[in-house]
Amino acid sequence: MISGTIRDVAIIFVALEILILNALLIVLVWQLWRLVKMIQTEVKPIIQDTQETIGTVRGTADFVSANVVEPVVKTSSKLAGWRRSASVLRDEVRGTIRSVSPKSGRPAPPPSP
Repeated sequence: MISGTIRDVAIIFVALEILILNALLIVLVWQLWRLVKMIQTEVKPIIQDTQETIGTVRGTADFVSANVVEPVVKTSSKLAGWRRSASVLRDEVRGTIRSVSPKSGRPAPPPSP
């Protein structure tokens, strides 16, 4: 008799536990659905805006590279070439030819007498 009562109480307890777990499972599925909707409505536009911004930055960097950096580098290299040419011609006129130092790329000092 007592074992029958314990069995009945255990069955009732397991049934209540199953009901509670099913309710929690339903809440979990509902929360997942809300999360998916939030991702679709909020995160997706943020990612799209970020991609547009990256495209704009890339275009700006290409523009600056082509219209600012490249001309400055070309002008600077031409100016360095002209300076070196003038220096070599000046040394030729003076009669003192300097050799270029292999380590620094700069003219070596004239030999001392």
